[in-house]
Amino acid sequence: MPINRRQLFRTAAALPVATCLGADSRPPFHLRAGLVAYSYRKELAAGSTNYIELIRRLSDAGIDGLDCTVYWFPDTSNEYLASLRKAAFKNGVQIYNIGVRVYLCQPTPELQLAQHENLRKWVDVADRVGASHIRVFGGPVPKGATESQAIAWAVEVLKRGAEYAGERGITLGVEDDGGLTTAAGPTIEIVKQTASPWAGINADSGNLRVDGYSQFSSMLPYATSIHLKTSIAGEDGTKEKADWKRLLTMIGKSGYKGYVGLEYEENDAVAQVPTLLKDLGTLVRSLS
Repeated sequence: MPINRRQLFRTAAALPVATCLGADSRPPFHLRAGLVAYSYRKELAAGSTNYIELIRRLSDAGIDGLDCTVYWFPDTSNEYLASLRKAAFKNGVQIYNIGVRVYLCQPTPELQLAQHENLRKWVDVADRVGASHIRVFGGPVPKGATESQAIAWAVEVLKRGAEYAGERGITLGVEDDGGLTTAAGPTIEIVKQTASPWAGINADSGNLRVDGYSQFSSMLPYATSIHLKTSIAGEDGTKEKADWKRLLTMIGKSGYKGYVGLEYEENDAVAQVPTLLKDLGTLVRSLS
């Protein structure tokens, strides 16, 4: 059948696009590599490095983001926080998360209110540095309390905090990190009972004490931020070298999109972290 010139041009123009789309075999993951500032805790505490210097190092290394553990902030003045946000912007690094000392499990209304007020302060700080996520902790279970009681107390604090944070577009992530949130089960339960779109899990692959891969996998549907460590617990609790490619594949297949931050907990960060960051960045780019 005859074809007119307009139809011919339309067909020809569409061919390169169709060919390109058909040839795109990249994995459908959307992950970004980050660093948890806690990795340099000794250097930050000693003053031999600072957060702005970390941002510059990440930029030079081609790493996308910083999980800015706030314990060593010199202050929370507008001047300091503005300088931190500007340094991140100028260096093309996103401060995507801040880690704060907020402990959700509080047995009395007075203690719950105190943690809520503490959290409100850090939500405002996160807002000023441009972070869209804050990680908080379950905290120790009070003596004599059941796990169910402890979860209910934690939910009260997280619900109120998520409501306040959500008004600013900030998500709260409960980290699996000892105390009430030693294991995946209660960590998940806190988030499920909170039932807020502004609350999730800051899933840490290295903090789980037994059966690390399985427990980590169970948290991924609720994950709002992720930490990778260099080791992970085997089925019997024995620590073994973490298989980052396996973990990143699990993360990507779960549908999680966002930052995966290296948290290094050994004592030789200056010597080891640059190489580990390079490895993480290479793996993330290969899968995204």
